[in-house]
Amino acid sequence: MFTLLAAAFVLYTDDYVIAGVLPELAADLEVNEGQAGQLITVFSLSVAIAAPVTAVVLADVPRRRLFTTALLVFIAANIGAATTESFAVLTTLRVAAALAAAAMTPALFAFTARHAPPQKVGRYIAIVSLGVTGSIAAGVPFGTWIGGTLGWRATFATMAIAGALVLILLLDTLPRCEETDGAPRLADQFRILRRAQISLGLLANCLLMTGSMMMLTYLAPYLSATTTAGIEQRALAFGLSGIAGIAGIWLGGIATDRLGADRTLLIGIGTIVAAMVVLWVLWTARPAPLPLVLVAATLWGGMAFWNSPAIQARLHHLAGPVSGQALALNTSGTYLGVSIGAAAGGTILTTAGVSALPLTAAGFAIAALLVLTLARGATRIPATG
Repeated sequence: MFTLLAAAFVLYTDDYVIAGVLPELAADLEVNEGQAGQLITVFSLSVAIAAPVTAVVLADVPRRRLFTTALLVFIAANIGAATTESFAVLTTLRVAAALAAAAMTPALFAFTARHAPPQKVGRYIAIVSLGVTGSIAAGVPFGTWIGGTLGWRATFATMAIAGALVLILLLDTLPRCEETDGAPRLADQFRILRRAQISLGLLANCLLMTGSMMMLTYLAPYLSATTTAGIEQRALAFGLSGIAGIAGIWLGGIATDRLGADRTLLIGIGTIVAAMVVLWVLWTARPAPLPLVLVAATLWGGMAFWNSPAIQARLHHLAGPVSGQALALNTSGTYLGVSIGAAAGGTILTTAGVSALPLTAAGFAIAALLVLTLARGATRIPATG
């Protein structure tokens, strides 16, 4: 479990770490911050497109071989990112790293869900998902600090080193012979997509990620416009949000097992909407006190990750024998939401200003809640413990 957690930590840190060094990267490569933010868009969109395909094409590849190959590609892509002078080349290298993440991420969560005790699926998923929140709590702030101290290129070099360490850990712990997920028929996958409970759940997850990652991608510009925060305070904001996310994702897993997915999601989404409204109000009072902004951002960060175990456990129970493919589709929806959030956030930042970001993010969360209400009308997911 620790090995899977570490792999998730590195993959998600690589996606989000750019958010903490956007100003420095944009200045060095002579692009604006909105353009630099599209590096997250292209990474996430590449994963969104590739994840369902790789889940089927690579289903019969042993996990040890799959993870080894993907991590070698990941390491090479980050080494290239640390040395390139071209924004276009950097964009291409982000696609390569994203393809490695697309091959690994669904397999990580599918393996976890398949081997978890039925009454503890939420908590087992939460454990591996701690790698995701850990990337915000530790990975992104550390990368931000490195970028501010040694330059943004050092951030990518650090990611290459981290990928190599995870590869060593995987080679040491994963069995040489293990079962594979097995590729279901395409007809089974289409049947999953056609079921309203699942397709609406996938859409809701995409909407949630769009709103949340819109704010995360441009949290640094928001902090600069709303407060007097410098790079150290930006790193602190990412760190506090991530720490809250660690607590949130673990408590969300417990809540999923005890309360059921539907009620867990209602609590999480409602809190996100409230936090976004508070962030908007604080912008109107700028320069806002940094502690108040940090409290609201931390609460949002915790609830954003609180939802993850509920969403994945819900899909796992509904999809049954093809839950691996359903979780792959969920990964696709997650990264699609991240890419849309980064792209739309960049446009909003350029055209409407930073003040529109919190309210737009709240709108996406409300839309997700409405979609989940429709899904709940189709089926109800009981507590598993």
